[in-house]
Amino acid sequence: MAGQSVGGRNYNFKCVLLGEGCVGKTSLVLRYVENKFNDKHITTLQASFLNKKLNIGGKRVNISIWDTAGQERFHALGPIYYRDSNGAILVYDITDEDSFQKVKNWVKELRRMLGQDVCLCIVGNKVDLEKDRHVTVAEAEEYAASVGARHFHTSAKLNRGIEELFLDLSKNMITKADDNTSKKSSSLGSGAGSRRSVIVVDDEQPTQKSGGCC
Repeated sequence: MAGQSVGGRNYNFKCVLLGEGCVGKTSLVLRYVENKFNDKHITTLQASFLNKKLNIGGKRVNISIWDTAGQERFHALGPIYYRDSNGAILVYDITDEDSFQKVKNWVKELRRMLGQDVCLCIVGNKVDLEKDRHVTVAEAEEYAASVGARHFHTSAKLNRGIEELFLDLSKNMITKADDNTSKKSSSLGSGAGSRRSVIVVDDEQPTQKSGGCC
């Protein structure tokens, strides 16, 4: 669930990375959160998550970034990890056309499970291998636009495009959270509300929200 503190303008978001194995999801997260890069491929087993704190225009944002396994045998576990997500980053390898086609399956699944409330970013990773590109920029950007997603090109190796990707996604999640809050306050008593509607907490209350990360 996303949490927002009215007094301190605190936002807690959950973001999930999805995509085939070997497209570089873990490398992107490690580069973003810890500024590390390892040439050797690290296979993620099931899922892991890291936190990143940001300050965007005076708004404090904490993102729990869930890095999921891309192997087919873990695919069925996907819903466990992406439920209640505010944002999803769908990663493909620009040298691997099949990994781009798989992103389309993930988008369909996310839209079916989470509707329009989840902010989507589609990411073409490994632009350091541009000469081996098999997914055209035009095709990728056209597809992203058709599903209401933003498209980014990144390279964990060169540390390119990653800060921009997460900053843009964070801003979109803030906008969506604020919209949901206004909708909720204008329809109080109607019973309508998103499953991931923002939890508004008064900073001055001594009680803290309990529970884990998601």
